[in-house]
Amino acid sequence: MNKKVARLRRARKTRAKIAELKAVRLTVHRSNCHIYAQIISGCGSKVLAAASTVESAVRSQVPNGGNKQAASVVGKLIAERAKAAGVDTVAFDRAGFHFHGRVKALADAAREGGLKF
Repeated sequence: MNKKVARLRRARKTRAKIAELKAVRLTVHRSNCHIYAQIISGCGSKVLAAASTVESAVRSQVPNGGNKQAASVVGKLIAERAKAAGVDTVAFDRAGFHFHGRVKALADAAREGGLKF
């Protein structure tokens, strides 16, 4: 089993539980250079809000998209956009990534921004 297969196995368990609850979820994806966050509806078919380090607004604030500072900016931005979409409670879907480093920084910033999970 390689790292990607193990991560997807962890993600499948989390997503199954969130789908069972039919909860709105905050899903995170990270690559070496960027981090992405989306608020997905309870049915799983509609993206309510999204933010990432690829956007020009974020790129102007942080030059490097692959660090904790950039993840914090994305976390604050996704919380702001979720509030604008009328979402205040979400289930955190870390997509099998360990809750550590950039994923944790994004989650903490989203909580500071007013999201509850």
